[in-house]
Amino acid sequence: MRVVIAEDSAILRAGLVELLNLRGHEVVAAVADGESLCAAVREHRPDVSIVDIRMPPTHTDEGLRASIALRAELPGCAILLFSQYVETQYATELLADRAGGVGYLLKDRVAEVSDFLDALRRVADGETVLDPEVVSQLFTATRKTDALAGLTPREREVLGLMAEGRSNSAIAAALFLSAGSVEKYVSSIFGKLALPQSEGDNRRVLAVLRYLES
Repeated sequence: MRVVIAEDSAILRAGLVELLNLRGHEVVAAVADGESLCAAVREHRPDVSIVDIRMPPTHTDEGLRASIALRAELPGCAILLFSQYVETQYATELLADRAGGVGYLLKDRVAEVSDFLDALRRVADGETVLDPEVVSQLFTATRKTDALAGLTPREREVLGLMAEGRSNSAIAAALFLSAGSVEKYVSSIFGKLALPQSEGDNRRVLAVLRYLES
């Protein structure tokens, strides 16, 4: 395989180059930031790219955002994310096109070199390969987002004001609603968020927590 590596750790980058060369693959470029990754992929059109997520300049999500841009520009561009972290927001966007040729492995959870190389080959062949921990966190993040998906725009407004600590009467004044209307919206929010009445739980607090988590 012809491979591009994007990894800001010089030692890990050199190790990946050595490993792949020893196994008969060709590393056509090894870079340390997202811009250089994009340039290398455009120039070399590799079979697959190995991409760290947190790279210069901010060390947050440069590699992931560069991967999304490359996939949009070059459909079918195979990317294997190789990171210590699970970044759910952009990872979901990367996987959303369902085109395959995407992988996400966690560095600390790859036990065998053969497993890593097998995942790399599968991604290059157009498959999707995800670490089980990545799947778990993406599923949890999706559930949190979906928890508010059933709320109407007005219910979201009411919940947002609840998150600010406002009482029903204050919400009614802010939205020019009657107190009864606000009570109906609040009750509907509790129902849609599956928060049944309970002696031990404050549903208002739980609803606000769901809002903040999303």
